[in-house]
Amino acid sequence: MNKIKAQRNKTISLTRSQEIELARRAVRFAPQKAAGDLNNRIVWQDTFYAMRYLPDEFADLMVVDPPYNLTKNFGKNVFRQTDLTTYKKWLDRWLSKTVRLLKPNASIYICSDWQSSLVIPEVASKYFVLRNRISWEREKGRAAANNWKNCLEDIWYFTKSDDFTFNLDAVKVQRKVLAPYRDNSGKPKDWQEADGKKTRYTAPSNIWTDISVPFWSMPENTEHPTQKPEKLIAKLILASSNAGDMVFDPFVGSGTTAVVAKKLGRRFLGIERERKYVALALKRLDMADENPQIQGYENGVFKSRNADDNN
Repeated sequence: MNKIKAQRNKTISLTRSQEIELARRAVRFAPQKAAGDLNNRIVWQDTFYAMRYLPDEFADLMVVDPPYNLTKNFGKNVFRQTDLTTYKKWLDRWLSKTVRLLKPNASIYICSDWQSSLVIPEVASKYFVLRNRISWEREKGRAAANNWKNCLEDIWYFTKSDDFTFNLDAVKVQRKVLAPYRDNSGKPKDWQEADGKKTRYTAPSNIWTDISVPFWSMPENTEHPTQKPEKLIAKLILASSNAGDMVFDPFVGSGTTAVVAKKLGRRFLGIERERKYVALALKRLDMADENPQIQGYENGVFKSRNADDNN
């Protein structure tokens, strides 16, 4: 018997027939077969195989959320935890293949947990210029009986060269003004007032505490076990690309990077080997045509966490 979802449960789910039908729209590379137009496409193949068919220097930005060094079930495939030396070799195998795919002025963001953070800068710095480490707080996570609760993840920021895009104004943070100073004429000094609220826009730091991990009442939620929030990825795409740029994700999962790129007027290419997640990505891309909103980002402003998560 099919389980009936609660009325407020907006988790995206697919029947087997829907999954099969959607996945037929994905790209499948093969020898002696023309790749075709790769703009705004999802590739249904293993990334190690698919990347060999991609053209040189086609991507302006790479956002990647690779499997962390944890045993995790991704559909029909299981990624198994190993020692850090072996994990480092695995990272190097795929990351080295991305270098030729990125434009000389490209930026790169690599997601990690605290354990994989120990090796990502070591591996990626062989190919790219390390710029920063962003740490963001997950407001949910399992409690630990004999350790600190793990609610922090990292995003390592690299560029391919010293020529790169960074749109500061696109990601400035709106903050409440605690000391509303005015100049000699009485005008607000570096702040503004609207609807009785005094706010100012400031440069964002590399510590983010305004992110909500997708959950059942959010329309972006899927059954993917490590889905990243659209709001999180939006910050990266807005900062490090321009309208019309190509955003590449070699481990696109349920499609968050592709969906956000589409909503923000960028082109995208994502690779995923699991049919279920390919279908979810394509479904979400269809939904983006009807609803281009990014939860937590309105009128060019990133709102505080949980402001409208239940809407």
